[in-house]
Order: sequence, then C-alpha cells, then structure tokens
Amino acid sequence: MAKAPQAEQLRLLDLQAKDSKLNQLQRQAATVRANPELAALAAQVAAAESELVTAATNLGDAERDLKRAEDDVQSVVTRLERDEQRLNSGTGSSKDLTALQSEVASLTRRRSDLEDIELEVMERVETARTARDDARKRSDSVQARLRELENARDEELAGIDAERAQVQAARDELAASFEPALLAIYEKTLAKRGVGAARLFHGRSEGSGMQLSPGDLADISRAAEDDVVFCPDSGCILVRSAEWGS
Repeated sequence: MAKAPQAEQLRLLDLQAKDSKLNQLQRQAATVRANPELAALAAQVAAAESELVTAATNLGDAERDLKRAEDDVQSVVTRLERDEQRLNSGTGSSKDLTALQSEVASLTRRRSDLEDIELEVMERVETARTARDDARKRSDSVQARLRELENARDEELAGIDAERAQVQAARDELAASFEPALLAIYEKTLAKRGVGAARLFHGRSEGSGMQLSPGDLADISRAAEDDVVFCPDSGCILVRSAEWGS
C-alpha cells in the first residue's frame, strides 16, 4: 500500500481544489462559446444577407427594365420629332404627307403606351429600391447585434483565460511541492477517475457523495495514518482528518 504523511495527503485537497477550478473554468468557457443566442443570430444574419441579395437583384432587374423602357420611349420620340418636322415642312407629295400623318398618329399612340409602361417600371424600381433599403437596414441591425454579442463573448473568454492561467500557474507550483510518488498516484487517479482526491468526512466520501458501508469504514480504520486509501465507489484518494469516521 502506498504511503504518505497525513499532512501531505491533506494538501492534496488544495491541489484537487485547483484542478476542480480548472475544470469549472473549462466548462464555463465551453458554455460561453456554445451560446445559443449567437447561433440564432448567425442564422438571422445569413437569412438577412440572403434577403438583401435577393432585393438587390430585384432592383437591378427593375433598373435594367427601366433603362430599356426609357430607350424605347426615346427611340419613338426621336422618330416622331423627325416625322413632325418633315410634316410641318410640307415637302413631299400629298400621298407621302398623308402616310406621314398616319405614321405620326401611330407613333403618338405608341409613345403614350410606352410612357405608361415606363411609369409602371419606375414604380417597380421605387418599390424594389425601398425593399432593398429595408433589407439592408435589417441586415445591418442583426449584424451589429451579432458583433456586439461576439465582442461580449470574446471579452468573457479573455477573462476566463486570464483566470485559468493564474490558477494553472498556482496549481503547477503546488504540484511541484509534492513527493513525486504521491503526486504520480494523484495524477493517475485524477486522469482515470476525474477526481484525484476527496475528503472522507463523518463516514461520507466527498468523492462519490456516498456514505461508506460499515465494512468499508472498518477497513479504512485499520489502515495506518500514513496509508493512502481509496474511495470504494469513486476510486479517488480518500483524505482522512481527525473526524473522518465520527
């Protein structure tokens, strides 16, 4: 059976406290990183960006339609102005002038129809532009909220990392003060069981949280003060004090 002075075994509780704190900080960091609100906001950002792309595409399509409508109107206006100038000049045969009058009337109707189409497309452009601007505002808003939460997360993680570095340094210094044999037993138990050492207090193992059976307590009572004993349930080192079995 491994042996170590009782005072050294008692100091294992300090080492375990630091290891427990390191585990707690690790879990705390994992919780901060896994913040569900961040995941939800990231999904909202993706949806908002997709909506913005769609709105911008719709606006681009409407603006191209407007450019075509304006070109169509301008083409008719140019022809109409040219024909009206020829008609007003009075040059040409009666037949030609009659045909020209007919063409002017037709172009006038065509211009009216095209201008109606142009107005409709202009309304589409304005609607699409408003939709694009609204989508951009929503995207900017949700991205700003995401950045805010990410900054808060990073700040919290930085604080956890700083505290963990301090605890780790203190833990390493404390561990170096133990006899290598006892430290090796503790480290092996910690790696295997998750808890390296725990107090036995009033017959209860604080490693397992269980009250030890009379038989187990009797076995421990027969062990020497400097014997290293283990919890029958959790497997960790049981650190005994004066009132361990009372």
